[in-house]
Amino acid sequence: MKRIFNRSFFIRLLRWEYWPFAAVYSPIYIYWFWLSFKARSFFFFNTSNPAIRNGGFLMESKKEIYDLMPAGFYPVTLLFPVNVSADEVINKLQQTELKYPLIAKPDIGLKSLLVKKLENKNDLEEYVENSKLDFLIQDYVPYENEVGIFYYRYPTQEKGIITGIVKKEFLAITGDGVSSIEQLINKNDRAFLQLKRLRKIHSEKMNIVLEKEEDFVLVPYGSHFRGAKFTDESHLIDSVLTDTINKICKQVNGFYYGRLDIRFQSWEELKQGKKFSIIEINGAGSEPTHIYDPRHSIFFAWKEIIRHWKILYKISKENHQQQNLPYMSTAEGLEMFRQDKIHQRILLEE
Repeated sequence: MKRIFNRSFFIRLLRWEYWPFAAVYSPIYIYWFWLSFKARSFFFFNTSNPAIRNGGFLMESKKEIYDLMPAGFYPVTLLFPVNVSADEVINKLQQTELKYPLIAKPDIGLKSLLVKKLENKNDLEEYVENSKLDFLIQDYVPYENEVGIFYYRYPTQEKGIITGIVKKEFLAITGDGVSSIEQLINKNDRAFLQLKRLRKIHSEKMNIVLEKEEDFVLVPYGSHFRGAKFTDESHLIDSVLTDTINKICKQVNGFYYGRLDIRFQSWEELKQGKKFSIIEINGAGSEPTHIYDPRHSIFFAWKEIIRHWKILYKISKENHQQQNLPYMSTAEGLEMFRQDKIHQRILLEE
């Protein structure tokens, strides 16, 4: 156990992408305080995306955001309240065209916690019975590629801008014909950090020996918290992609700032607005996740975060002044953080 602890500790220490949130953000909070001082509100961000709860900073409902989008932009999704019975969920699913596999996740999420791919009825029943929060059941998008595209548009302008693209490589291992899945996980630093969770998810497969060059996806979605590798592909930004994303985002009511997590079949088709699905739209609380490319330094990350905070402030100020939208009060902001703390505690019980 001590050896495991030491290895995990040094992996996280030597790669800033694994540092705790406070360690990454504390050195630059002074700039956030400066923006708050200029806005005369610490919670100015709520006006950045007027149609999204809290501007999409915390405690926003995924289902409410999906409902802002035209049908066909996102996976078919159903919302269920906590304590719903499995029979009710199954009956509702039977009234739709949803088929296994499915994706289940909390309506208000955090770092892909409690997100699960459901392969069959047993998986569904287990998820419903164990759920402690309102949750979504949605169609599993089979496209193999996933990116996060950070977009913003000033309310007074017709055309938006893409500031970064992150490619998400799902956590996976490749067989050598000799080693078991658990042994392969132990040889991979990124997978090793997920070992405890992977033992739970793949409990019946850990001793399987993969064929040489056989790929095995350990986590079928692009979450950095769950081990996905993020690479900065911002060099792919061009006028064609920008026009396509701008057309999409302008159809999302009240959305001006945030990150679109998109699954797609091929890059050229995505640029043409074909064969893609928006997995999520993240608002004011979005990170420019291309910063987590292992090639980038912490100094690059700080520069990008500050750049995006400045944009967030300008958009929020424009909506505040031109649409007469009030900033969130201190009491409302503190209540939002209190609710988020309670919500995180439930999610982290995973």
